[in-house]
Amino acid sequence: MVVLTVTGVCRNTIGPLDWVFQAVWWENPVMARTTRIVIVGGGYVGMYTALRLQKKLRRGEADVTVIDPQSHMTYQPFLPEAAAGSIEPRHVVVPLRRVLRGCHVVTGRVTSISHEKREVVAELAAGNEATFGYDVLVVAPGSVARTLPVPGLAEHGIAFKTVGEAIYLRNHVLSRLDAASTTTDPRLRRKLLTFLVVGGGYAGIEALAELADMARHASKYYENVNREDIRWVLVEAANRIMPEVGPKLGRYTVERLLDADIEVNLETRVVSMVDGHVELDDGQSFDTDTIIWTAGVKPNPMLENTDLPRDARGRVDCTAMLQVVGMPDVFSAGDCASVPDLSKDDPEARTSPSAQHAVRQAKVLGDNLVAHIRGRKLSEYRHSYAGSVASLGLYKGVAEIYGIKLRGIVAWFMHRTYHVSRMPTWNRRVRIVFDWTGALVLGREVVALGQIHEPRAEFSRVAGPPAPRPMPPAENPASAPTTQERVVSGA
Repeated sequence: MVVLTVTGVCRNTIGPLDWVFQAVWWENPVMARTTRIVIVGGGYVGMYTALRLQKKLRRGEADVTVIDPQSHMTYQPFLPEAAAGSIEPRHVVVPLRRVLRGCHVVTGRVTSISHEKREVVAELAAGNEATFGYDVLVVAPGSVARTLPVPGLAEHGIAFKTVGEAIYLRNHVLSRLDAASTTTDPRLRRKLLTFLVVGGGYAGIEALAELADMARHASKYYENVNREDIRWVLVEAANRIMPEVGPKLGRYTVERLLDADIEVNLETRVVSMVDGHVELDDGQSFDTDTIIWTAGVKPNPMLENTDLPRDARGRVDCTAMLQVVGMPDVFSAGDCASVPDLSKDDPEARTSPSAQHAVRQAKVLGDNLVAHIRGRKLSEYRHSYAGSVASLGLYKGVAEIYGIKLRGIVAWFMHRTYHVSRMPTWNRRVRIVFDWTGALVLGREVVALGQIHEPRAEFSRVAGPPAPRPMPPAENPASAPTTQERVVSGA
């Protein structure tokens, strides 16, 4: 007989019920315990890995727990259209508990990982801390916005990675039009109608194009705001934008942005943005009330509190089988993982942090997890470059599919077709197609719901303490009526 002491957590740990148990197993394969799999992150990699596990694993073969700060997965390529009003924001997210019914979904933020102890520590939604033991670990917390030490960025910048940020930017841009239409101060008006986007990658260009289209469309409903009054500025530190689509389509994209009266500044950096006053390193300066920061991503900072090996960029160092180097029971993929790019001759080449790789790696990761549990051979992640697609606003786009370059409405259609095919679950795909059909027939929505950002503001105003009533003027004591006189007179 072999005595094993196992540290674990109750499968329904959502409150202060963290508990540690000790158990005794006989060395008998029939009585072997269920493999505990913990997946850190419920994004595309985490959710699709869990979906594949609950589809391929036999009943009782493994116990899968998914931990993420949000109770949903966000399909980020659709955030620009959600911000522009072409898609309902709720339709670009997938509720984890609805699709992962064979897994335990825990809403919490992982704060540290100790593979030496085989423990994951998370701060749960209720505010308490819990420890999760595991036999196999999947690390897929994704990435966060890469920031720079630019004065004023923390106070005035906003990223574009979550559905909350997309909703906020939509309401914010439309509210700037409302404010500009009601002011007589020309300087304030210029500031309100000036919008800055920093970063010329996919996220920045698509957000810029969609929001600019929306703002111009909305301007026709304002009597004193014209399309020409709205100023959009793009700042990119490199000498080209969207390097994924090649130089020719990159130049084409710049031309289309210029045709749309969008100012494009290449090889330019932001020096300061204190109080909304933007200063560029080429000498330009202007005031703006909207700064959208899309200047790249970096691995989730949570990885700093782990004992996992990482590369120079802070990403988890992985093999081509998506196993963490030196840790066969730990897997990783997506934006936070440094995975060898076997499609290139360079042995140092690594896959880029993109949605295309996340989609494909999730499938290989799920299959390799099943193979690992069953003691079978794992597969290498090897991809062939299919191409790239990007939207440049309504009916405009660029695409490069297997070397074929497409522009305009055809590329825009390819962009929508590809991403709706990659959207998880048919439920969301159908809803998005309905959204597109409605927008095509009825037009985009141009309503700003700014109240959702301060839902208690109006109630607090009316429910606050009443203003003190003014005191009556002081009376002459000699002429003031006595108590008996006040009673008689009814005062």
